[in-house]
Amino acid sequence: MESILDRLRRGDVIVGDGALGALLIQRGLKQGEPPEAYNLEKPHILEEIASLYLNAGAEIVTTNTFGASSPRLRQYSLEKEVEAINRSAVEAVRRAVRDKAYVSGSVGPTARMIKPMGNAEPDEIFSAFQQQIRALIAAGVDMICIETMIDKTEATLAVKAARTLDPRIAIMATMTFGKLPQGFFTLMGTSVADAATALEDAGENIVGSNCGNGMENMVGIAREFMQHSHVPVAIQGNAGLPVATPSGLSYPETPEFVAGKAAEMLDLGVQIVGGCCGTTPDHIRAIRKVVDARRKIR
Repeated sequence: MESILDRLRRGDVIVGDGALGALLIQRGLKQGEPPEAYNLEKPHILEEIASLYLNAGAEIVTTNTFGASSPRLRQYSLEKEVEAINRSAVEAVRRAVRDKAYVSGSVGPTARMIKPMGNAEPDEIFSAFQQQIRALIAAGVDMICIETMIDKTEATLAVKAARTLDPRIAIMATMTFGKLPQGFFTLMGTSVADAATALEDAGENIVGSNCGNGMENMVGIAREFMQHSHVPVAIQGNAGLPVATPSGLSYPETPEFVAGKAAEMLDLGVQIVGGCCGTTPDHIRAIRKVVDARRKIR
């Protein structure tokens, strides 16, 4: 399979997958349980979900390893299972997609605040990222996805950890922004422009945003990234902001609405479009139709 970076260099548009957590909840994950435990206990469910996204048209399928770093797993006394949890997650996705999609190793925040804002040493966080990413690379991921970051320092440590382990692997780094009167900023005060510069300097190949916003705001975030980035841009928004219902959280944006906003992002030059919280295989199927229509025109 052609590398994702080669495809992006020649201007191709690539479809990402959607949310994982909600699909795990539908399949029995209880509130308070670590999703990563399924990697060891029920990997067939991860394989099933990966197949759903592949069949919906996703060309990037993400591993269930968002919280699979030692600091986060320590909350559930699973810190000794870092390698096994990450390896099993990659193997489950690979069984489902084989060579029909890129396996993306998800790396989320460690849930530790780095000094001086918190008490975590930068070297400690760097080592934790290295441990997780080493396991993902050893298991055979096609790319590393550092996602849902709000702290620029933590995000760059993750990128650098990945780059020190493999100088050639594709690294996608996405941060989460909120809309303020003066523009889009993370909770730690990082602007889109600052994020783009810091992450590119750290060594990522693909930059962008995921989570925190419905697709309407994501169009504005995409516009800012396109103004400040020198690498391909990836956007994976929520299906709107969650609404509490008697049966749980509901996300209001339909597949058709999400696909319409994805089309606007493609007009801006975004090259990877997928979904985050609340998006389903139906949302990804709708995005894929938009992308396929663009490819036919070209």
